[in-house]
Amino acid sequence: MNADVIIVGGGLMGLSTALHLARRGSKAIVLERHSPGRHASGVNAGGLRQLNRHIAEIPLTVAAAKIWKNIGELVDSDCDVLLNGQVRVAETEAELQSLQARVDQLQAQGFSHEQIIDQETLYKLVPRLVKGCVGALYNPEDGSARPFHATSAFRQKALALGAQIKTGVEVLGIEQSHDGWRVDTNQGTFSAPTVVNCAGAWANHIATALGEGVPLTPKAPMLMVTERLPPFLDLVVGAVGHKLSFKQMQNGTVIIGGAHLAQLDIEQQRTEIDFTKLKTSAQTVTALFPHMGPVRIVRTWAGIEAFMPDNIPVISPSSKADGVFHAFGFSAHGFQLSPIVGRIMSELVLDGKTDLPIEPFDIRRFS
Repeated sequence: MNADVIIVGGGLMGLSTALHLARRGSKAIVLERHSPGRHASGVNAGGLRQLNRHIAEIPLTVAAAKIWKNIGELVDSDCDVLLNGQVRVAETEAELQSLQARVDQLQAQGFSHEQIIDQETLYKLVPRLVKGCVGALYNPEDGSARPFHATSAFRQKALALGAQIKTGVEVLGIEQSHDGWRVDTNQGTFSAPTVVNCAGAWANHIATALGEGVPLTPKAPMLMVTERLPPFLDLVVGAVGHKLSFKQMQNGTVIIGGAHLAQLDIEQQRTEIDFTKLKTSAQTVTALFPHMGPVRIVRTWAGIEAFMPDNIPVISPSSKADGVFHAFGFSAHGFQLSPIVGRIMSELVLDGKTDLPIEPFDIRRFS
């Protein structure tokens, strides 16, 4: 089967790339081993965060935030976006000083999306927070969305614009042909002038086949969700001194994350919840929100994600093969970036360049 572009991986990065290509008249075939959003894209916490990003990611996350603010214009769905703000709580003056140093660094580089708020403002925003915290890093335009709804919306819009999405397709090999690339799968052979590698935790298989393997590590971050509670929190809360992502959803449930890892068998693609680590996560929550102590946890889960040693992704053309591009390794914070990464990949494919600074994400940094 022939296409303009073959995209390996049907998570949000692959779907966003297909959508942006289709908007410009280029028809892609997305090859997904399972179902779209089966792993990282469908099981993350849904954070829309400009706050506390790696400095290299800031131009991308600021551009992505503008898209999320009007996401319906792109995918005909609001994806349950709520932009009520995010805070990163400082419990001590030393922590607050470290946050102020970050704000100073960002302002020196022309970015003003993060600000320091004092104790009084923090407790107006997060009244149920334990007493004694001294301030926070704050972005009023951050928030969250629902990963399942977002993945579905990107998929449906890509299909409506002419992309094809093939599920249950396992890539067995990739090789260059006289007119582009041939991708062999368990469902036959697909051919196209261009291949985009959005295979997430399995992306290194393709990179290695091209002779540019990278030190990608699959990991399985865990999350918990509570029973429904009366509304008490509008913002997403993190903390300087703890692994924490904490937010209340529209239905009253509270989603708790923080990058604690499940046990992972990547060959079998199976995860096993580590309840010792979840206990640590629960203790962090009750230390910062004491009223959560009696609340029941109703579900836990883990999704398989691709982590890079420097915790920033690979977004670049292949260093070894013309017509191949990479977008993977988002290290558990790619959800926010997905709409802009799709645009970047479409620009690299169709224009050979992008106006956003992606040099820090070049795959050659691991050579």
